[in-house]
Amino acid sequence: MTRTLTPLEPILEPDLPIIDPHHHLWDRPGARGADLAPPSHPFEAVIRLSPRYLFDELLADMNSGHKVVATVYMECGAMYRKGAEPAFRPVGETEFVNGVAAMSASGVYGDVRACAAIVGHVDLTLGAAAREVLEAHMSASTRFRGIRHSASSDPDPAVLGPLSGRPAGLYRDARFRQGFAQLAPLGLSFDAWLLEPQLDDLIDLARAFPDTQIIVDHVGTPLGLGAYAGRRDERFGLWREKIQALAALPNVACKVGGLAMAFPAFPSFLSDPPASSEQLAREWRPYVETCIEAFGADRCMFESNFPVDLGACDYRTLWNAFKRLAAGASATEKTALFSGSAQRIYRVDLT
Repeated sequence: MTRTLTPLEPILEPDLPIIDPHHHLWDRPGARGADLAPPSHPFEAVIRLSPRYLFDELLADMNSGHKVVATVYMECGAMYRKGAEPAFRPVGETEFVNGVAAMSASGVYGDVRACAAIVGHVDLTLGAAAREVLEAHMSASTRFRGIRHSASSDPDPAVLGPLSGRPAGLYRDARFRQGFAQLAPLGLSFDAWLLEPQLDDLIDLARAFPDTQIIVDHVGTPLGLGAYAGRRDERFGLWREKIQALAALPNVACKVGGLAMAFPAFPSFLSDPPASSEQLAREWRPYVETCIEAFGADRCMFESNFPVDLGACDYRTLWNAFKRLAAGASATEKTALFSGSAQRIYRVDLT
């Protein structure tokens, strides 16, 4: 697919340091080619916008005008070990990303520190046996900080499309919780991706494991497509109540972003021409302000979710939108939102 090029906006607050706490790297040759069938789901359309997003593409975004000093890598199933036992295949992703981090840390590409912290994947339904896989990740990289085991699921396959297939109620499963119990003793955090109707499962999990640092991704993923089409505003109050319940738990932090994805179905998604940062800020403001009010700036962090968020905007426009949304914050709050919370929670080493 083709879209009109985004006019380059002037960079707002160009000297404000940013640690981007959520991005991916991947190479998906199967998503290339003009002869591909039309995408069956909006998420597939986004992948076709960026079938290759590796260090070169990430570095170009980091250097596109904002002062991005470091990033945190988030698992996405990239570069798993071929031929390894199934439980250990995800360790290949950590090995791959650690190599990218080493390239960046060499200084050859400037002072930025890409992938300074790494969040990988472990199948926690392994139960207590998950500990051995967690330790393999830790051995593969001193930058390894935790895992994400996504639970996103919905009875309507139109909601998740190619990402459908996860079992409902994963975070309440007894075997999963046996695996989850291995995280805190190793000093590891847990990133949670699930959908707004599932947030009660995360609330229950966070209450059951108060010593485990949990980060809810993408403001809990409000929905506006499939069975939820036209109902996003109607469900806002339900979402807000669950966000406030999560914020009442001191072991939970919030990634503020992901609203450029297909799932909320804002007008900016795949719009042509692409939305300005002013439009993005208008659309996202109720969700962003609710999260920051509930969690406080010291437990919130703005995230790019790139390249997935290319569905609505480019990297520089996205950070301009966040800066517009934070315009009324104090200097201390801005530091927390754009870098401080991410640096503390993911133990990002900037040296």
